[in-house]
Amino acid sequence: MKKSTKDSIIVGFALFSMFFGAGNLIFPAFLGNRIGSEYLLGIIGFITTGVGLPLLAIFACSKGDGTFETLSNKIGKKFSIIITAALFITVGPLLAIPRTAATTFELTISPFFPSVSPFIVMTIYFIINLFFVLKSTSIIDTLGKYLTPALIILLVILITKGFFIPIGNIVETDAINVFPSALLEGYQTMDAIAALLFAGIITDSLKNKGYKDNQMSTMILKSSFVAIIGLAFVYGGLTYIGAQTVNLASSDIGKTTLLVLIAKNILGQIGPIVIGVAMGLACLTTSIGLLTSSSKFFERVSKGKLPYNLNAIVISIISLAIATLGVDKIIVLSIPILNILYPVSITLIATTLLSNILKNINAIRFGVYTSLIFGILFEIPLINLSFIPLSNLGFGWVLPTIISIIIGYVIFSPRNKNAIQLD
Repeated sequence: MKKSTKDSIIVGFALFSMFFGAGNLIFPAFLGNRIGSEYLLGIIGFITTGVGLPLLAIFACSKGDGTFETLSNKIGKKFSIIITAALFITVGPLLAIPRTAATTFELTISPFFPSVSPFIVMTIYFIINLFFVLKSTSIIDTLGKYLTPALIILLVILITKGFFIPIGNIVETDAINVFPSALLEGYQTMDAIAALLFAGIITDSLKNKGYKDNQMSTMILKSSFVAIIGLAFVYGGLTYIGAQTVNLASSDIGKTTLLVLIAKNILGQIGPIVIGVAMGLACLTTSIGLLTSSSKFFERVSKGKLPYNLNAIVISIISLAIATLGVDKIIVLSIPILNILYPVSITLIATTLLSNILKNINAIRFGVYTSLIFGILFEIPLINLSFIPLSNLGFGWVLPTIISIIIGYVIFSPRNKNAIQLD
């Protein structure tokens, strides 16, 4: 096997592991349950933002030194610090870490011990987190090396059996705007945000293997196919099986409860136990990684004024408070936040990938700020922007952003003697 092929496979698995979060598994199954016979359109939409967008984020970051901070610095240093901090807070104490705790409780503990206090369980969960985060140990790393493959094998068995032996009939539902809804559902994986923050890991890995900048795009492209195949199988398969549960589940079923139902119907009585334990441990390794990276970031950005250990403790306390809301309420909380962060992130990714065409940095800045402003405006209930195209689908920010970039090219054109410069 050629060295480049072997390396692309290895990096591809690394990409897959980066984007594969145990907590993300609740979304495709629930999407399938809501759209029924429209599952194929839903799969395409979910994979577009849940898989495709993160990979584009990796490509965008690789055009620089591999880090998001370099990519966002072109907009402005203050902007870069603020947006990077906002992304770390999102994948840290605000949404991702609390969701791992809530998912662990609802999948691993609650189905078997329904009377146990969620606060007590989650407190213990974060104490375990802190034990590994504050004390340097390789136990959790070793555990993680086996947990992800074990969970993947379990999912392969579950999806394959669900494909050949359906647990229910796939029927039509009253779902509307399936494709744009699936795109927005893909936001919930938060993989695009994670990709922006951790892209440097992939590019550094390739550089350490001896690949030069001019080889980076080719290697990432090859590696991406490995990650896409794996993620498409998992997300697509769970969406398809979720579509089989329309007549099996009540209309108000929760996302984690639906996954337990699927596991029970496909794997029998042992199904919920196996998938609950596997996902609980996988969520733990994910949260430890997120807690560690977030704590290190705030120590670095504060130049040591916020020490690592203090950050880890504060983030854990905040995460515990939010985790007690439960998975479904955390998801409701995440919708407006992600609807603000994704437009500006997507604009940064798109303009970076099109940098050979879009060379006017001031016009790009104008577009990025526009995407951020409209992302915020659409989340303010008192402001009605329904007249803007695509607003009813959740993408009302797109046209204003494109128009602002075009206008920016005119206003900030070097040929325009009265051009304004944004510094």
